[in-house]
Amino acid sequence: MSPQRWPEQGCVLLQLLLLVSFSQSEESLCRRRGEPEIPQLSKDGDIMLGGIFYFHSSWRNQQNPYTHKPPPLECISLNFREFQFAQAMLYAIEEINNSTELLPGVSLGYHVYDTCGSVVKSIKVALALINGNDNVPSLSDEACTRPVQVQAIVGESSSSPSTAVATAIGPFHIPLISHFATCACLSDKSKYPSFSRTIPSDYYQSRALAHLVKHFGWTWVGAIRTNDDYGNNGMATFTETAQQLGICLEYSVAFFRTDPTEKIQKIIDIIKASTSKTIVAFLSHRDMEVLMRESAFQNLIGYQWIGSESWIFDSQIAALDKHHILDGAIGFSIPKAQVSGLRHFMLNVRPLNSSNNGLFKELWEALFSCNFKQSQSEKIQRECTGHEDLTGVENGFTDMSLMPIFNNVYKGVYAVAHALHDILRCNKTCSTSVTLDPLTVNEMYLNENGDPPAKYQIINWHPKENGSVDFVNVGLYDASLPAGNELKFQNVLSVSFMQVPVSVCSEKCLPGTHKVLQRGKPVCCYDCMRCAEGEMSNITDSTTCLRCPPESWSNERRDACVKKEAEFLSYEEIMGILLTTTSLFGTCLTAAVAFIFFRYRNTPLVRANNSELSFLLLFSLTLCFLCSLTFIGRPSEWSCMLRHTAFGITFVLCISCVLGKTMVVLMAFKATLPGSHIRKVFGPTQQRLNVLGFTLIQVIICILWLTISPPFPSQNLKEFKDKIILECSVGSAVGFWSVLGYIGLLAILCFVFAFLARKLPDNFNEAKFITFSMLIFCTVWITFIPAYVSSPGKLSVAVEIFAILASSFSLLICIFIPKCYIMLLKPERNTKKNMMRKGTQTILRTKEGAAGSSLYTACLSLHH
Repeated sequence: MSPQRWPEQGCVLLQLLLLVSFSQSEESLCRRRGEPEIPQLSKDGDIMLGGIFYFHSSWRNQQNPYTHKPPPLECISLNFREFQFAQAMLYAIEEINNSTELLPGVSLGYHVYDTCGSVVKSIKVALALINGNDNVPSLSDEACTRPVQVQAIVGESSSSPSTAVATAIGPFHIPLISHFATCACLSDKSKYPSFSRTIPSDYYQSRALAHLVKHFGWTWVGAIRTNDDYGNNGMATFTETAQQLGICLEYSVAFFRTDPTEKIQKIIDIIKASTSKTIVAFLSHRDMEVLMRESAFQNLIGYQWIGSESWIFDSQIAALDKHHILDGAIGFSIPKAQVSGLRHFMLNVRPLNSSNNGLFKELWEALFSCNFKQSQSEKIQRECTGHEDLTGVENGFTDMSLMPIFNNVYKGVYAVAHALHDILRCNKTCSTSVTLDPLTVNEMYLNENGDPPAKYQIINWHPKENGSVDFVNVGLYDASLPAGNELKFQNVLSVSFMQVPVSVCSEKCLPGTHKVLQRGKPVCCYDCMRCAEGEMSNITDSTTCLRCPPESWSNERRDACVKKEAEFLSYEEIMGILLTTTSLFGTCLTAAVAFIFFRYRNTPLVRANNSELSFLLLFSLTLCFLCSLTFIGRPSEWSCMLRHTAFGITFVLCISCVLGKTMVVLMAFKATLPGSHIRKVFGPTQQRLNVLGFTLIQVIICILWLTISPPFPSQNLKEFKDKIILECSVGSAVGFWSVLGYIGLLAILCFVFAFLARKLPDNFNEAKFITFSMLIFCTVWITFIPAYVSSPGKLSVAVEIFAILASSFSLLICIFIPKCYIMLLKPERNTKKNMMRKGTQTILRTKEGAAGSSLYTACLSLHH
């Protein structure tokens, strides 16, 4: 607690003791407690107004032993600003008294008191204004209780004294009109029912300051406030709004101008140790002066200052800033205003003509650094005449930069006058029968909260070449506008004369990253982490990364989702070209073999190997090679249904032909045995029916598959994170594996029959070649299953095409190429004699009873 507050506490304690002691005795008077309070400025009138200002900023410290009554406060530090406020009040009263339209025939008087900046004295003079200073005998006819002495009080200039005075006079409903007390707490009508003001509440200014800080991107700031109602309440609202806007306070410190120097130095050290470069100073002008002196001593430069209305447009603060600490400061001020004739009134004041020439003599001595001669023994350096001219003097009293506040005082007096004018029902004259009641006056001009509309100018400090400061109006804040539109700047940026400083705890997170809070630090301190794969952020300072839709994937910068690349086995890529070429080559090779067989269709080799089944097998092989092409290209409904059904049916047709050729060899051997009727049972018609029957079964399976749950095109989004695999879903898994299973069953049967016939005469017996081809066929399709299941994306399609081509080539090469070799390169072996000779030798080796010619004849008879 500051030493200057001790005398106040001692005085209050003594007054309480005296009050208790006096209450024990019976008095014959309504006695005033303590010494009477004498107004510094006064004038009689029909209706009296009160004024409370602190013409002195402080008082002299006195040691109080509490053994006797404390002496009155000895006021020091003359305050020119408060003199100006009082003069504005006096000017308004004089103007009203001279008016014939407002309160005609009624004169306003005033009692103006000096509080010396003491809250205790503010309460005392407020009570003196209400009660007066006279003792009233209790035995007289005059009532001990009497009407209030003033109808309204103008003042105080600060929030803390205003709260104290408003609390004291509130129960009496005496209007207190402040011109500069901005604490939002004073808007609480339940606590301060008679308080009103002509300056906006700090509730709006604090929010406006937060929006101003946000506008420039300063998210990491420091805060300094006056340790009183003004600073604490204002900073509380600023902090709340700042948090809503994503602004963080690195530090928030408070002090009062009477605090010891060590505390101020500690605050400067906190500022120097901080990383934020922006300081929000919610300080009264007197506290700002104290901070300025210490900042200049410590050379505290390089910071962006944000100021409240109390000091941001104060020319005296600017004059003290010799080290340019506040260059570029920005903040809110009351909109500019002019009171016509007020400047002339202030400059025309004369100490010898004033009602209290003692106070004005003190003012005069401070203005002109002179002294009024008090005695012949005093040594006078310069004697005051009282007629010095203020016109050419430049000091705090002649400075009119606070004209907006003067206007607030002026408006407060006029508000009371207009209320009185209506109460007294004034027209050309005012009624004298109306009894004035302060409650009525209070209700006449107060709105719901007693606050005027909130409108501020944005002031920016622009240093001039001569070292002075120019207060530049760069914008406006109007709280009555819709949310988001209250803050408006002019074309010139508020810090156009310099580079806008950066004050952030962490740099902005660019698109493609998101914020991760640093442990143990405010939300404005974070690290920027890159979005994970499949996630993106397309705004600055994103708190989270958004997951891309299933059909999209994040780009390399992670700032957008791009549609996944659709992947399928196409004709344009190398793999598709190779498989297409291989398929067409197989088709051409099959056609060439068919042409050779057709040309040599009447030779013994072709006739002995069942030419009808051979041509049907070659046709089915051609379809097998061609059906592989349906697996290449973008899947569609028809291609998905065609590829599997065409593959299943053509392969069954192919294997049915091979199975028929194998059975022909076995039946032909058995037909040579005595008493055999095989020729009748397994003739050409039965062979055709077998092929047709085996194929028809597969056709029925495919029809059921397509009817119940056919294959359809689908998008595989899970196989690859950055690709969409366009594939054909099999629909019914039972149908798919039934088709493959049936092909496998026929292939196994064909392999078994061919294996049993492998040692029959080989000049016309193709059982060995069928056995080898079916061995390759089965091997390919057995290895196909795990390869198909494990292959990702389009590779599974390539595996299926490879299996089709490999199995088709195995049948074509193993069954037909040896015969083409004989027909084209070894025609001497393609004779009936050679085949019969080889057959006879074989039969003799196997000790069979039939001749080779009979076996050959049997084959021909079965084929034809």
